Amino acid sequence: MVTRRNLLVTGGAGLGLLVAWAVWPRSFAPNLVAAPGETIYNAWLKIATDGQVTVAVPQAEHGQGVWTALPQILADELGADWRTIGVEPAPLNPLYANPLAADILFAGSYDRIPEALRREHAVRGALMLTGGSTSIRQFEPALRAAGAAARVLLCKAAAKRWGADWETCETNAGFVTAGKNKLRFADLAAEAVAFDLPAELPMRIGDEGRLTGRAVPRLDVPAKVDGSATFAADVRLPDMVFASIMQGPVGDSRLVRIDKAAAQRVPGTIAVIENERWVATLASNWWAANRALTALAPRFATRGAPVDDRHIAAALDAALARPGQRFAKTGDIAAVMDGPGRVTADYHVAPVFHAAIEPPCATAWYHGDRLELWLGTQAPGLAREAAARAIGIAPGAVVLHPTLIGGSFGAALECDIAAQAAIVAAKTKRPVQLVWSRREALARDCVRAPARARMTARLGGNGAILGWRAQIAAPATGRELAMRLMPGDAVVAAARALPEAADGYAVAGAVPSYRTGGCLVEHHPAEIGLPSGHLRGGAHGYTCFFTECFIDELAHRAGAEPMSWRIGMLRDARLARCLSTAASLGGWDGGGDGSGQGIACHAMAGSYIAVMAEASIDVSGSPRVERLVAAVDCGRQVNPDLIRQQIEGGLIFGLAAATASAVEIDRNLVTARRLGDLGLPRLADMPDITVELLPSNADPGGVSDLGMVAVAPAVVNALATVAGKRLRTLPFGAIA
Repeated sequence: MVTRRNLLVTGGAGLGLLVAWAVWPRSFAPNLVAAPGETIYNAWLKIATDGQVTVAVPQAEHGQGVWTALPQILADELGADWRTIGVEPAPLNPLYANPLAADILFAGSYDRIPEALRREHAVRGALMLTGGSTSIRQFEPALRAAGAAARVLLCKAAAKRWGADWETCETNAGFVTAGKNKLRFADLAAEAVAFDLPAELPMRIGDEGRLTGRAVPRLDVPAKVDGSATFAADVRLPDMVFASIMQGPVGDSRLVRIDKAAAQRVPGTIAVIENERWVATLASNWWAANRALTALAPRFATRGAPVDDRHIAAALDAALARPGQRFAKTGDIAAVMDGPGRVTADYHVAPVFHAAIEPPCATAWYHGDRLELWLGTQAPGLAREAAARAIGIAPGAVVLHPTLIGGSFGAALECDIAAQAAIVAAKTKRPVQLVWSRREALARDCVRAPARARMTARLGGNGAILGWRAQIAAPATGRELAMRLMPGDAVVAAARALPEAADGYAVAGAVPSYRTGGCLVEHHPAEIGLPSGHLRGGAHGYTCFFTECFIDELAHRAGAEPMSWRIGMLRDARLARCLSTAASLGGWDGGGDGSGQGIACHAMAGSYIAVMAEASIDVSGSPRVERLVAAVDCGRQVNPDLIRQQIEGGLIFGLAAATASAVEIDRNLVTARRLGDLGLPRLADMPDITVELLPSNADPGGVSDLGMVAVAPAVVNALATVAGKRLRTLPFGAIA
């Protein structure tokens, strides 16, 4: 029988077969479950006889407000009362796939495959992914259509009762109205689904009663405040045990010795589970399990060259010395780079850790022939497949219950915890809650990759940029993500077989937004021995730093005022508007020597931001950021408060990445053991923050990553005016 699986695992013909598979007809049915009194309207919506409107959300909620923004879109088109809106995680289904996130996260493999094919693959493979600021951009059309469809059905049901034309009916605040007639959604919920939809769905018009653009209350906050919100660590099952785990150092590490007798002497210890790569202890509570793990004193042997800071730096330098792979090119770069006015600068960024409040956690229960898994994940389908693969069962035998996530910033894309919990649960035949210690979460974090850049430009006599070249040495993170999260997948395998090419993820955001006579961006792939993954902002977090710091250096070399010089060269009026707004609100005085002011801007995910920073250096040489002013154009705003929260949080996140302590890697081990070792900013370190949201009628852009990317260059540019020298390394620490 021809199945998706045996089609995908075909060898050298995999790509050709995938093309054929992509043109097969497809139809996916909703698989929502209705509680008593609920009626399913479509894949996104249920309405109950008590008036409760439940929206299925396929995106993970980890603090970004997606469990509010997406329901708000549907509720707006439906004409619902926000007080009646509830939310539940969407089940695994191709209808909820996020091809846009797949394109971003797996760019190292995906951007080498035809767009139509990779998008079809994402849908058929039910790639439900949260990341890359894609939630609203991907799902707004489907949610609006779902709300409009339900509104039409409700109007038809009401019109039949009144003997009226359904097109004269309207919805508002949970009621269907026509003249003086008025009926609650609850009164029509069960009967409305029997009606047919028109060939073309009418969308709501006018501004009266609309929810879009309003700062409606967040749906996830009340439960988080009163403690009733369910995270993976809150799950409790009968006869449940608790587990702690230690994995080997990064690289090819194998478990060679444990002291099982010492672990068993710890009160509450139940069992020790050994694996080639890790060892776990089980106990009646997690604290006992973690103490037993310490007593176990695991020892690992690591093969290959040691991974440390010097090894990583040497790998990046070596990669930069080799010919790069072209990512983007415009104009005849060779012709315009020769001559006077040539400027070169080298930059470096260290690895950045996720450092989320909640460490990885999963609760697993293997009973009968089925595995149940409670997990906070940004990739539920991939986590389910990883768990199934780990214990040799079919993915369909795994029931995954998505939970809220206590932060993540991209860490919850990884599936190791799902596989480990599955193995431990299958071996113990009891429900198990596995929680990584903080030390383990830092030691095994798939960090934002370190990178080096050699930036070269040539300035004309009038200050124009005649040529621009960005050479970026960094791991191929997009390729790593695809291979790690989708092992054996046909698209990944096909991409691996193609000739080497630049990793689109690793150099995302490196093409400048400025006019240049010629432009060349090259990726120099580096094998650093340290696993890299997706972190908030992705590669934009370092490519914006490279570009905007170098632009500032060029402005000063040209004798120009940095903000006006940028505006004069920008290709996009929306970004120029952000720059002028941030400068105006911040009281920009030109960024001259001693001013302590710096500015930077960036475009990503269909949105635009400019950040002005004010910074100083205290007597000990420590930099202090005193003020951040951000101007944001993210298109049409679904919920301004959510946008503001995300930008403010992103600014703080970016500030932490720029100013926190550099974490050392020594003999394949991360030296940091707790959050305090990271030198993260404290409340007392926070600058005054101003965020201005610019009105726009453009399609909504992404915002979750946007606030993070332009902070570091704005701060570094500000410090350059008071330090008397350019800082080209992140994090920058004390300034001598």
